Amino acid sequence: MTMTAAASSFLSSLSQLMSVLAIFVIVLLITWVSTRWIAGYQKVQMQSQNLKVVETLKLTANNYIQIIEAGDVYLVIAVSKDHVEKLAEFTKDQWKAQSVDVAGQKTDMGSSFHDIFDKVKHHLPKK
Repeated sequence: MTMTAAASSFLSSLSQLMSVLAIFVIVLLITWVSTRWIAGYQKVQMQSQNLKVVETLKLTANNYIQIIEAGDVYLVIAVSKDHVEKLAEFTKDQWKAQSVDVAGQKTDMGSSFHDIFDKVKHHLPKK
């Protein structure tokens, strides 16, 4: 009888473990589905807006500078915990002109870094 009681106890414990595991998987599945649904809903809400955050620069823990596109206008704003302040306003044409350097060429950070890297590489001692 002790074998039967031990086997019965083992089967009871195993069935409880499987039940808890199944409930855990169901809760995870519901959480995943609801998260995907909320993310999709938020994405649709954000696409229907007329404002678009182009770039954000974090200055301190609670202070940011953001560039926001509002139609044909770009706004540069300072955002802090309790305050938002407009710093500058550009049109699309002015914004594109800002990306041109003094020599009239578009600034390409990749090529300028490559030039700097080549200069440093030539000054390094050869092995």
